[in-house]
Amino acid sequence: MGHIKGVYPAHKKNGDEYYRASITYKNKHISLGSFDSAMEAHMAYKQADHILHDKELTVDNFPYEKMILDYQKCITLFNFRDNDMYFKTPIYLRNKYFTYHIGINDILKFDIDDLFFYSTRTIMKRKGHLFVADYGMQVNLPSRYGIKNYSIIGKDYYFKNKDMYDFRYENIVIVNRYNGVIKDTYKKKDCYTARLHINGNVVIGHYAEEIDAAIAYNKGVDIAAEAGLRRNYVKNYIDELSEDEYNRRYEEIKIADGFYKYLTG
Repeated sequence: MGHIKGVYPAHKKNGDEYYRASITYKNKHISLGSFDSAMEAHMAYKQADHILHDKELTVDNFPYEKMILDYQKCITLFNFRDNDMYFKTPIYLRNKYFTYHIGINDILKFDIDDLFFYSTRTIMKRKGHLFVADYGMQVNLPSRYGIKNYSIIGKDYYFKNKDMYDFRYENIVIVNRYNGVIKDTYKKKDCYTARLHINGNVVIGHYAEEIDAAIAYNKGVDIAAEAGLRRNYVKNYIDELSEDEYNRRYEEIKIADGFYKYLTG
């Protein structure tokens, strides 16, 4: 069989033959994947060539379901054609933001400020949860935006436009950043209330600053443990403060008398 354009035979370790497809565009050699047959590899090459040279095709109207070429590879080709930037991850640059295409029905939006991060990292979706592979670890993607693992959507945070895949900063509203802390009103003044769920929510105290309320929650967990209440409460991790500053605030923060009375009553 003669050489087919864009197709290169190769062999597995056991000797079985397979075929690689690739294409050159704007002086860049682009791998298109591996295929069981030369015909499939050639079809992938033709589809890539179609994307790169038919300007009537766009990233939004392309019939991905009918393609043998990998969906994410199609996105990288469209972006390279339209924006002169080739990314290994499935990113498409748009006006003042970019989309990251996990799958046809899983398209995330991000601010341009996040471009370097996501152009070098892979986003995965498992059981409805989004993760990013970061230096060999799987990190919950929402945590990058201040959304804690235990946060409840609609209560602790929400998306302004109701699109849970739109991670542009202006679209994410964090209501409660810390465990056991809610934004509240006490004696007609705005405050942050720290509460510990025992047999219902028990107020630890009301505080002017959110961080103080978060520290108060941690202190309340410690006090409850000293009183014999052994539960797996998740403490707040506060990376804005040095260890010395955290310890100073911890010692100075006052806990409501009612909290002590509840534990000893």
